[in-house]
Amino acid sequence: MKSVLITGANRGIGLEHVRSFAAKGIQVFATARSPSQADELNALAASCAGQITVLQYEALDPDSPTQLKTALGDTPLDLLLANAGAGSGTRESFGDVDVDDVVQLIRINAVAPLKLAEALAGNIARSERKLIAFQSSQLGSIGNNTSGGRYGYRISKAALNMVAKGVSSDLGSRGVIVVALHPGWVKTRMGGAGAPVSVEQCIEGQHRLFDKLTMADSGRFFNYDGTQLPW
Repeated sequence: MKSVLITGANRGIGLEHVRSFAAKGIQVFATARSPSQADELNALAASCAGQITVLQYEALDPDSPTQLKTALGDTPLDLLLANAGAGSGTRESFGDVDVDDVVQLIRINAVAPLKLAEALAGNIARSERKLIAFQSSQLGSIGNNTSGGRYGYRISKAALNMVAKGVSSDLGSRGVIVVALHPGWVKTRMGGAGAPVSVEQCIEGQHRLFDKLTMADSGRFFNYDGTQLPW
């Protein structure tokens, strides 16, 4: 790979992906909602002598994908890692689901990544690797849902999985590989200190997966360790 774009890159999994790709000599376009406040990301970019470009991207702003496309121009992107997303709402239990929370999560976790892929499809198709990866969650798997609850988050990630499947069909003729990913339950601010998967394990596993994916894998759902998950 020569160039990648990562959304939600100012902390957690996204930030570590930036660090890892940059260490491999890959040009990284890293987005944050408020670049001026992304202290860790800016410090990392400053230490990498132009290898990391920090760009603004707000998932809830319908104009943000177009603005990102304008900033990139025709730059080829070997990988679009749609990592930005929102966590669970406060009212997600059966009998106490907040409609506005659910709609907001769907907008951020499913519709925004779709619009991002639409805006940057040409950049991806122009590259050598041609890969789009949507950072989803096992909680969006219908086949693996045996516990119920967390309705808003589950619905939004199931919707994202449908986006991944649809985009894989729409961009298949252009040679673009599209997958949905489960990063694992990772030790981040969102995942908490008790999570069983380290950020390093997640990043290393996903990078190995990125390296081996082929068109035969497009439209599938993978765990961070490379195993396939049920929709």
